[in-house]
Amino acid sequence: MAITYNNLYMDIRQLFRSSGVDAATLEARELVCFAAGKTREELSRDARLYVPQSVEKLTRELVARHLAGEPVAYLIGEWEFYGLPLDIDQRVLIPRTDTEVLAAEAIAYVKTLDSPRVLDLCAGSGCVGLAVAAQTENCHVVLGEIDEGALRICRQNVRRNGLTGRVLPCQMDALGKPPANLGEFDCVVCNPPYIPTGEMEKLDRSVRDYEPHLALCGGADGLDFYRAVCDKWRDCLHVGGRLYFEVGIGQADPVLRIMRAVGFGDIQIVPDTAGIPRVVYGVLCDEL
Repeated sequence: MAITYNNLYMDIRQLFRSSGVDAATLEARELVCFAAGKTREELSRDARLYVPQSVEKLTRELVARHLAGEPVAYLIGEWEFYGLPLDIDQRVLIPRTDTEVLAAEAIAYVKTLDSPRVLDLCAGSGCVGLAVAAQTENCHVVLGEIDEGALRICRQNVRRNGLTGRVLPCQMDALGKPPANLGEFDCVVCNPPYIPTGEMEKLDRSVRDYEPHLALCGGADGLDFYRAVCDKWRDCLHVGGRLYFEVGIGQADPVLRIMRAVGFGDIQIVPDTAGIPRVVYGVLCDEL
């Protein structure tokens, strides 16, 4: 029986809601758009048109895969972050709304500087560094990422968003020392792996079974990368520069203490939209 685009979308949205999918409206729309090869505007325009059987079949298959745990971003191969369209696959974490808090805090600071250099360490898809570059015309950004597959995604996203002249992806190990020729930065942003090892198996299956563990596991207490970045990468900042971290639940105070121990001051904790401490940042005050 023929079905219109609007009715197909509404059926899927209701199915997602009854299955406990948090973002039922967004994810239903994205799957129908992807299967139909339409933009959101085109889907709205064609809402009363009938859906070809091949499109309905593909949509239903994608819905079944999503309900089995596969994230929508991986199914459609892209996601939006801070208004930017990004290529996404299972080599990188899916950008979260919570991480937009990290981007927003860094952007507000970088906009106050004259021709700043910014390092996005543990860059993944490059979402945070790209958002900073897109929102701040006079800055240059380096995307530091250890995994070559993730770096390929970074490069694709740099090109996709027209930022080739100002954003440079480079292979870097956040647990190791910075490259000798890296230079100094006015701002370092970092959304590191921060899930404690013992918590990995308890993650939702859509995360545990699909997203890269390399980008999730932060060691026994989840703090390995915070210690390494503060200890080994602080000299990449100018004195007076700022280091911004995203943190997991319950990690804000321990990260604050790690930063304070290596010479950061004026340390601030910023909550996300749910009121959970999500960003910790501080100013590099002096040499050790």
